[in-house]
Formats: sequence, structure tokens, C-alpha cells
Amino acid sequence: MDEHSPLFAIAVAAELAGMHPQTLRQYDRLGLVSPTRTAGQSRRYSMRDVVQLREIAQLSSEGLNLEGIRRILELENEVTSLRERVRTLEAALADEMLARPGRRVFAAGSEGEVVSLRAGTRTQKANQLVVWRPLRRG
Repeated sequence: MDEHSPLFAIAVAAELAGMHPQTLRQYDRLGLVSPTRTAGQSRRYSMRDVVQLREIAQLSSEGLNLEGIRRILELENEVTSLRERVRTLEAALADEMLARPGRRVFAAGSEGEVVSLRAGTRTQKANQLVVWRPLRRG
């Protein structure tokens, strides 16, 4: 179970949120908080739904109208969704980097090109001697 698990009947959710059950029905009709429905079509609220109901009450007490509250909740839900997506992508990236660790190690090749190395490998050492004698002028 997590915060999104539908646990509470409307009467319990209303009590937890400090609201009347009819208010929860109105919010459901307006799309502010949409609980899960059972096979018999009764509402089941999650802890996340109860938290949102409390947030609606707080915003309403601060003078926001229901349309403003709906927009705030919509944006907050989008931010939450995007954060979850970022976490998923970060985990996939970390898994990929662990699966291919050699792709992050580089060296310079003999012609100056960039060479990708596997982790734990070394470049081939050249045993050639290069003599350089500057030109003397004069």
C-alpha cells in the first residue's frame, strides 16, 4: 500500500479532511479530487486524496475561489508527475552507466583522436623514440 491506495469511504475521508461528505461529492463533480470507484461505483479515497482535500480547505480559507484552487492542484499534480518521471529517467541513466562503465573513460589516440576505453584497461604504450633537433640559424 502507498499514499495512492484507495482506502477510505466518503464518510471517513470527509471526517479526516474536516469536511462534510456533500462537499467531497461536489469536489468530485468539479474534478478537484477524483477518488477511485469500486465495482459498485462508491467512492474510495486515498491518503493523497485526503491531503488534497485539506489543501483545498486551506486555499479556500485564504480566499481562493474553486477555479483558482483547481488550477493550483492541476499544476501541483503535474509537478509531482514530472518529478516522478525525472526520478525514473535518472534511475534508467544510472543503470545504463553501470551497464556500460567503459563508455565514460577516454584517452587520446596516436593521431590525436579521442578513444573510448573500457573501465580498467590502459592505452597501448608506444616504445618509439622521437628525436627532435631544432634548426640552427645562422
